[in-house]
Amino acid sequence: MYAVSVACPTSHLEPGVVQAWSTPVTGLLDIGCYPTGNDQVSEMVAADLRAATFSSYPVEAIDRWKNGKLLTNLGNAIEAVCGPHERVGPLGDLLAAEGEAVLSAAGLAAATAQEDRDRRSDLLQPGRIAGQTRPGGSSWQSLRRGTGDIETDFLNGEIVLLGRIHGVPTPANELLQRLARDLAVTHYAPGAILSSAILERLEKARKPARPAVRAVTDAVTSI
Repeated sequence: MYAVSVACPTSHLEPGVVQAWSTPVTGLLDIGCYPTGNDQVSEMVAADLRAATFSSYPVEAIDRWKNGKLLTNLGNAIEAVCGPHERVGPLGDLLAAEGEAVLSAAGLAAATAQEDRDRRSDLLQPGRIAGQTRPGGSSWQSLRRGTGDIETDFLNGEIVLLGRIHGVPTPANELLQRLARDLAVTHYAPGAILSSAILERLEKARKPARPAVRAVTDAVTSI
């Protein structure tokens, strides 16, 4: 079995039209035997991909890179629910922190954010097509096309599942997973919910409810 770690900024919003936004290469497609190792086949496939506008190399521990890509892709839900401009910020930090804690508890190694930046280097520079830039990532595009489906169950949902198995709370990923699914099945446009509203909801859920007796006492005292 072979696995590929994919970094390929593209768009598919119209039937028959796929736009590749990256320059000077179309994407990064590193390959390796799963879960670890590489062989002559992975070497040959990587060479063929390099000849077809991609940057591709055999990777000994491809599972580390795929786990690292999973952490990166947790922010896709933010793009879909809140809009691409909200991806970087406190909500994204929460999703990533939960993801890192879950993978650590599960004993799953992941390529670091710095390793990812070093691999991308200057190879994935955002370009323009007909004067336009890429409007949003893959999850955003699913809502934009109104497909009724979205990938977040397999991204944020994977973190939620592993969190339940290993006893790690994942409230932010669980909430984004549910919100993205709700928007998909109701055919809402992307960016329908403010990230500040989601952060407020998470904060309220985090605070323990006051005991009923204390609440009544407070109410009487304030009269």
